[in-house]
Amino acid sequence: MRYHNITKDDMLNGDGLRVVLWVAGCDHGCRGCQNPITWDPNGGLEFDEAAEQEIFDQLEKSYIAGVTFSGGDPLYWGNVHDITALAKKIKEKYPKKTIWLYTGSLWENLQKMEILKYLDVLVDGEFVEAKKDVSLQWKGSSNQRVIDVQKSLEQGNVVLHA
Repeated sequence: MRYHNITKDDMLNGDGLRVVLWVAGCDHGCRGCQNPITWDPNGGLEFDEAAEQEIFDQLEKSYIAGVTFSGGDPLYWGNVHDITALAKKIKEKYPKKTIWLYTGSLWENLQKMEILKYLDVLVDGEFVEAKKDVSLQWKGSSNQRVIDVQKSLEQGNVVLHA
């Protein structure tokens, strides 16, 4: 897996102060995407032990609410195995920290993915420029959903994050 950046003390990509991993690789190609540089799966840097430790160092801080995976698309076929392993490790090591993930894929197509067990919130759906709305919290266009993953799994249908 490759990544472009690790953002610290981020307040825009989920509840509370967060650390954000911006992965490389996306095949959605949304018109008006804020991060087209992240589409190339060969771009950025190799995600190595030092990058993982940088995330863990942030999660050690009591005021950091959790981690957000964005990009690119963390569920891009070349990322999903490594992102799942990282999410599992974070959930085991920091069970009180939340994990958010942004993907252009739809919830309905992700039901069998192991990673859902480790996520707290999933923001799904491609960014649609015609539905862009800067007043929306945690998403860029009105077609996207901010989903409470664990409640959705329990109830068997989409439950939006409050």
